[in-house]
Amino acid sequence: MELGLAGKKAIVTGGSGGIGAAIAVELAREGVDLCLVATDAGRLDEAAARAGRSAGVQVMRHVADLRRPEAAAGAVDEALARLGRLDILVNCAGATQRGDFFGMTEEDWDDGFDLKFRGAVRMIRHAWPHLRQAQGRVLNIIGVGGWSAAEEFSIGGSVNAALLHFTKVMAAIGQREGVRVNALNPGRIQTARLARNIDRIAALQGISVQEASAEVLKSCGIQRFGKPEEISAVAAFMLSDRASYLHGALVDVDGGQTRSL
Repeated sequence: MELGLAGKKAIVTGGSGGIGAAIAVELAREGVDLCLVATDAGRLDEAAARAGRSAGVQVMRHVADLRRPEAAAGAVDEALARLGRLDILVNCAGATQRGDFFGMTEEDWDDGFDLKFRGAVRMIRHAWPHLRQAQGRVLNIIGVGGWSAAEEFSIGGSVNAALLHFTKVMAAIGQREGVRVNALNPGRIQTARLARNIDRIAALQGISVQEASAEVLKSCGIQRFGKPEEISAVAAFMLSDRASYLHGALVDVDGGQTRSL
């Protein structure tokens, strides 16, 4: 399927691994020039090298901690300086602490909101004039945890719910100003983050990793974990001209985990 993305210029935050890196590879295959943003320079170099294997695309990387208020402006400015314009922003940065609510600190809550929520807010704020000029698009990678409450996911669920609302707000603004804004909500995807959570469950319950994996699948009511490439394929479509009528959508890709309306 021709997606009409060739020649576009994109920023992908959280681009050093997992879903963000998979999205970078997918967009590069479609001919998109990229600026990948993350905190770990080594992993960022590896992700940029993987995405850069696609012929004819430019892949740059920008090391930044989006928890810092000034980081978003720096990332956007460098991307514009190197790529020339900005058509696409993918907000994928951010992971939150899991565990018992009463074991969470103020710092845990601040960290969750500073990176994933405020980082996305700041990236959109600084990228918006350029996206408006390009009649571009924003895709927020959020997560199905924003739809329903889970005791061990108090921070992440709250952050995700805030981002779902914020996506709708920006979609309303984008409808007037010509910027298409959507969100993609992954379920349980095979990433290092999921592996760490399964290891945590195994250690807490004194069971094997295999048993912990089976328990997570059963609790979610799904048959298997998803792959990052399954998320990136949907992301590329949502960002493409093929999805030009998709606006303000909150799309779940979770193997059927979310069953509420």
